[in-house]
Amino acid sequence: MITADGGHITGVRGDPDHPANFGRLCTKGATLNIASDQLGAARALYPVLRTDRDAERTRTTWDVALNHAANKFADVIQTYGADAVGIYISGQLSTEDYYVFNKLAKGLIATNNIDTNSRLCMSSAVSGYKATLGADAPPVCYEDIAHTQCLLIAGSNTAFAHPIIYRRIEDARKANPDLKVIVVDPRRTDTSREADLHLPILPGTDVALFNAMLHVMLWEDMVDPAYIAAHTNGFEELRATVREYSPESVAAVCGVPAADIITAARWFGKSPASLSMYCQGLNQSSHGTDKNAALINLHLATGQIGREGAGPFSLTGQPNAMGGREVGGMANLLSAHRDMANAEHRAEVAKLWGVDDVPATPGKSAMEMFEAAAAGEIKALWIICTNPAQSLPNQVMVRAALEKAEFVIVQEVNAYTETAAYADLLLPAAAWGEKECTVTNSERRITRLHAAISAPGECRPDWEIATDFAHRLGAKLGKSTANLFPYADVEAVFNEHRESTRGRDLDITGLTYALLDEQGPQQWPFPEGAIAGKVRLYVDGVYPTEDGRAKFANVRYLPTAEVIDARYPLHLNTGRLRDQWHGMSRTGMVARLYSHVESPVLSMHGDDMARRSLSTGDLVRVKSRRGELLIPVEMSDDMRIGQVYMPMHWGSRYMSGLGVNALTMDQRDPISKQPELKHAAVQVEKMALPWHMAVMRRDNAVARMLRIQPLLDQFGYASCGLYGRQNPVLVLRIANATPLPAELMKQIDALLDMQDETSIMRYDDAKRGVSKRVLVEDGRVVGVRLTGEIAARDWLKEMMAEGVEIAPLRNWVLAPLSTPPTGSGSRGRIVCNCLNISESQIVAAIAAGEDLPALQAGLKCGTECGSCVPELKRMVLLGKQGAA
Repeated sequence: MITADGGHITGVRGDPDHPANFGRLCTKGATLNIASDQLGAARALYPVLRTDRDAERTRTTWDVALNHAANKFADVIQTYGADAVGIYISGQLSTEDYYVFNKLAKGLIATNNIDTNSRLCMSSAVSGYKATLGADAPPVCYEDIAHTQCLLIAGSNTAFAHPIIYRRIEDARKANPDLKVIVVDPRRTDTSREADLHLPILPGTDVALFNAMLHVMLWEDMVDPAYIAAHTNGFEELRATVREYSPESVAAVCGVPAADIITAARWFGKSPASLSMYCQGLNQSSHGTDKNAALINLHLATGQIGREGAGPFSLTGQPNAMGGREVGGMANLLSAHRDMANAEHRAEVAKLWGVDDVPATPGKSAMEMFEAAAAGEIKALWIICTNPAQSLPNQVMVRAALEKAEFVIVQEVNAYTETAAYADLLLPAAAWGEKECTVTNSERRITRLHAAISAPGECRPDWEIATDFAHRLGAKLGKSTANLFPYADVEAVFNEHRESTRGRDLDITGLTYALLDEQGPQQWPFPEGAIAGKVRLYVDGVYPTEDGRAKFANVRYLPTAEVIDARYPLHLNTGRLRDQWHGMSRTGMVARLYSHVESPVLSMHGDDMARRSLSTGDLVRVKSRRGELLIPVEMSDDMRIGQVYMPMHWGSRYMSGLGVNALTMDQRDPISKQPELKHAAVQVEKMALPWHMAVMRRDNAVARMLRIQPLLDQFGYASCGLYGRQNPVLVLRIANATPLPAELMKQIDALLDMQDETSIMRYDDAKRGVSKRVLVEDGRVVGVRLTGEIAARDWLKEMMAEGVEIAPLRNWVLAPLSTPPTGSGSRGRIVCNCLNISESQIVAAIAAGEDLPALQAGLKCGTECGSCVPELKRMVLLGKQGAA
């Protein structure tokens, strides 16, 4: 729920009546108003165009921009054919946006080359559902968390990635202390620490684990023969396969004890109600479809589906990944869960749209689209609300594709993303809070959103931009578009999408904007005449297949696409941070969201570090077969020996190099076409960059960060980010083999407005290579540049963020002190972002004897969004162990 004033979003709070969250927000959701405000410095406000690759983009009108785009697309289509263009969309678009772009590609342009970044997160979940249950339809709901007796979480650090769902899990465990939680994850995470059983399997061995669990269930008569006989096909073939997967043999494959596999199987198989939840650990794999299907096999074999507290539940990675799947916004899909390969489905959509036909040739999936652009086959690309120059694997290839394409449109809110730099035409889009639409969440629940403010500048809703472009392109191609794109408003788009679902598994012909406004969010299916949507699917055991039966998937374990060897001996795992999201094009503008993890770091087991003579804070070079990057390393007990971990968020706007996806691989699942972003084989070696610099600048920190980011690649290593809350501080960290050239230093000073020598305190020691500058305004430090010796960086950073007067510390700000002269230590990492409670405060309270309830009563940490509660529990436990 949004509060606004004068065209600005001033506050957000959760809707207490929304059945998905009941008013709860995570740290990212709770700061959306700040993100909206801080994004202003980076906001795309007007169309900007360049007609020559060597020229700068300049502001233009919408008429000029869209006419130019239509001319370019028409020229490409008429010269090379419709398949020479590609459209790459996003799970952050609304359902209506998705629908119009899908129709633009398949109905007007006549190409299936439209795909979505949901290909990176949910396409294996889609193909897993379809391979077993017959349709892309999660059969369970959030309420089932409260009813389950056994919860299996696979490939998801839910406490970080889906914190509001995790609050439900915490509530369920409080209400039912007998609830068993099993977590399957190669790393030790906040989610796995709270599990009753953690299975830290080796990367990519999920299918072997699930088959071994089924082996145990068969051996100990935990399957449901009556359900199997009445409602499924293919069990005998799978039974023969899993005979080979004994817990003892699989223990060596997965790297976990056979006894733990048996325990997991017994808990799941004997439970009155077993629920599974899973995310990218299963999906982002070259065998992601098999992993999803192997887990669903467990539900079918035990009859744990179609009833309270039981069933497979895929957790979506984006706010409207479900909505995009509903409208067919992928290269192999059509509206309302129809398949492109099905001639009858194509005819149904053609009739609905009033066109002769829709193309039968399969379109290119996300990675295929960029590979085709790199090869010169796709000439024009339109990228909407996503950032492939950060998020796709094999960044060297992706960026080569963006360079090679003859014409690139980027439609964005943030004009400074990695991808925006490649745009020939940058179109400004309306953002969250500025447009009306619908979205669908993981439990098939459709929510209607209202605009709280008008879009700034000349920003327009995405569906409207696509519609305007369609009319102009149709005129160039000699095609009538009056009936194809007749939309006077966004509701007209919804109504057409609604009609496309009639008679389908996701039938929503009973929904209207008015009903959603009056009765609130609704689950599908909700056909005409219904008074409510279906809470759970397959309650009657009937599945959306030709014979009404589910199908067991006879899957076998296959290793990761890239195996470790002597040259690349370490497994790299990627994942999410608690307080950042995707490529940070929004969250990266909010200083407090850096407080938990301030900068990029590679996590590594202590034994692996010792073998390489590494210490926490050392710079290392991480190299895969596709690329490399430099990054500080930290020792982490969360890692198994032989594995390293790096969050997915860090791209080239926040660190030197191409970011984490310079390392990841584009090998993909043959069915879902989802790339194996979760795993790569890498090598790690120490890098000696002896010259260090730290630069910090307060006031207009976001704008200053945008100015400095283009320089990051000029240093051996660099990272930049924000710090603080009310008055954020830009923090730039640099390491280099040699001191920077004087001209580059002057450029940095000029970009950060640190040239006024009358306001600067300075210290220079040329012999030692030390130079320090402290900019003072109105009695407070507002800028710092430390070179050669940076011991005071952290306490000066805190002093700047808090606006401390310099007078008592004037004699010390240039001194090589790692702590302030007052004797007080650094506050350190912020654990509770909502209330700004630091690690040092919590540690002190625990040392004084406080437990979790006392911390919540005193410091109040963990009493707002609750995202920090798992970490608080861990800190309390460590405190007790230390005291003992």
